Amino acid sequence: MTQEEVFKQLTAHAKEYGFVFQSSEIYDGLSAVYDYGQMGVELKNNIKKYWWDAMVRLNENIVGIDSAIFMHPKIWQASGHVGAFNDPLIDNKDSKKRYRADVLIEDYIAKIEEKINKEVEKGRKKFGENFDEVQFRATNPNVLRNQKKADEVNARMAEALNANDLKALRDLIIDCEIACPISGSKNWTDVRQFNLMFSTQMGSVSDDAGTIYLRPETAQGIFVNFLNVQKTGRMKIPFGIAQIGKAFRNEIVARQFIFRMREFEQMEMQFFVRPGQELEWFAKWKQMRLQWHKALGLGDNKYRFHDHEKLAHYANAATDIEFEFPFGFKELEGIHSRTDFDLSNHQQFSGRKIQYFDPETNESYTPYVVETSIGVDRMFLAVLSSSYCEEKLENGETRVVLRIPPVLAPVKLAVCPLVKKDGLPEIAREIMDSLKFDFNCQYDEKDSIGKRYRRQDAIGTPYCITIDHDTVNDKCVTIRDRDTMKQERIPIENVRQFISDRTDFRNVFAQLDKTE
Repeated sequence: MTQEEVFKQLTAHAKEYGFVFQSSEIYDGLSAVYDYGQMGVELKNNIKKYWWDAMVRLNENIVGIDSAIFMHPKIWQASGHVGAFNDPLIDNKDSKKRYRADVLIEDYIAKIEEKINKEVEKGRKKFGENFDEVQFRATNPNVLRNQKKADEVNARMAEALNANDLKALRDLIIDCEIACPISGSKNWTDVRQFNLMFSTQMGSVSDDAGTIYLRPETAQGIFVNFLNVQKTGRMKIPFGIAQIGKAFRNEIVARQFIFRMREFEQMEMQFFVRPGQELEWFAKWKQMRLQWHKALGLGDNKYRFHDHEKLAHYANAATDIEFEFPFGFKELEGIHSRTDFDLSNHQQFSGRKIQYFDPETNESYTPYVVETSIGVDRMFLAVLSSSYCEEKLENGETRVVLRIPPVLAPVKLAVCPLVKKDGLPEIAREIMDSLKFDFNCQYDEKDSIGKRYRRQDAIGTPYCITIDHDTVNDKCVTIRDRDTMKQERIPIENVRQFISDRTDFRNVFAQLDKTE
């Protein structure tokens, strides 16, 4: 099964089991906008809790805020979004489809890298245990030729993007003979810039209304509240401000399910430091954020850093933590050293002094900023895609299971009376009532116990307890593990501690403490 087929099955599974729905589906849907169902919202909330607690509770010098979506339009002039928040777009004249020029080129490079990986796998099969991948990549003629080609294309793209040379981007697409994925045609228009911000109007009468924007990022709400938070919280440099909130971008090339959407949610933290110390903190936050991801146990090999060759107008260093989605390695989180661009510009445009008096150095200055920014929806997709598994059982059957990390699982425990009689439902209800304020539990008494297990596997529930006739006498239940399918007998009074020990966020936070 190809990765593309796996991804299609994943999106179908997400709908079937209440994780993600197409927005406005009964009206044929709204492109690149999605709703989260009953399972999806629980997973999403758990992801946000994991991020928030790791940022705000584990760091005494980081606090949180919740700023408004609507902001003064001058903010977006100061931030550079009005003049520079653009994507380079190109149209295919035959299919009439529009694409991001840089994405077309990145996909072309990804195909070259796929060829390299296939060549490596051939070598692995040929040489078996004696295979040395590093040596193979350094000496194999086909690998070297393709790697050189990929590097050259990547360098030309970076140069064109940094110079904002739209003609050079088109020339690269033509030289690489990149074809439209729909029509197969290479008949391209010129590349042009397109601003991604949604605009609307504020005011009781439309003629008198001023144009405002739906925020394309949550960061600016943090910057304009810098002094409010610093003074009321008596914060000392270095310190951070965290925020989770909705953002909006008019993506022309929205695709790949919830990976790129027009309405999405961000988890951002801006860390304010002394000028000259930003690159040191940038390096620290790179490692801390990677540790946060790896602590979930999705697979260390699924992450990699990708340093930016084209830096944003405000940055002096930037890297992405990329994750291996079913469609390849793509950006999951960005870490950026934003210098003092944002605070300085807001000071200039607002006419208000935005500086920090440092009692240690006895001077006032504009702090530099290191940003960590991750999309909730992309994190959701990373967890879902890495957890989805179709497993062949010994009896020949196939089960679909979501191996979601227990701390993030939407439902922690399913309570299942073996039959709907003999007092078993009453005992099950008592257990359910005693646990539901501690954990998100499901009560399930319909169908055979095997079918109930399969339903819980499909939504990622890590544990199921079965109440049987022996429970009446021995006051014990059978608890089943989702991943191993092994069962053990434990006293009812031990169930709460059993689940808590395995689903508590302290388990992953302890790993963060060990690795930092």
